[in-house]
Amino acid sequence: MGKRIYAEALELIHNRKSVRSFTDELVSKEDLLIILKAGMDSPSAVNFQPWNFVVVTEKDVLNKLAEGLPYAKMLRNAGAAIIVCALPEKAFDGSIDYAVIDSTLATENILLATEALGLGAVWTASYPDEARMNFVRSVLDIPENIIPLNVIPVGHPSADEAGKNKFKEENIHWDKW
Repeated sequence: MGKRIYAEALELIHNRKSVRSFTDELVSKEDLLIILKAGMDSPSAVNFQPWNFVVVTEKDVLNKLAEGLPYAKMLRNAGAAIIVCALPEKAFDGSIDYAVIDSTLATENILLATEALGLGAVWTASYPDEARMNFVRSVLDIPENIIPLNVIPVGHPSADEAGKNKFKEENIHWDKW
């Protein structure tokens, strides 16, 4: 039984892809909570969990975000968006670096959970671009001391896409460089 579970987990990882084309169908609150729980189950330095999440389901807010974020136009058709926010004050040592790293780990769990539910998502960065971060802060009333790390459009894929094989053996060094 254990090997089967591992095989399913690896299949999920290998099949995860960036989905940029969505139907207009809403994402249920139940699915969003499952996705967010997965994000919160990610590792963090000294288990400080320096993240918060803003969930956007209102169409006018999704459209406003799409207008101001150059690489997130797909928000117009997404059923929701999750904004992963890093909180340096909550991070180990009050560190921006740990807050960003820990929140990035939460982001990957969110992307994997979305794939597991048969939904689609794509990671779009706002950090470290000051203009994008300030735009997201202004639209969502995020305080200045919080880093809106990324905006993740989530929705029902409009097409059936396959994951890409990104394995490159030349990027592996055994025992030393």
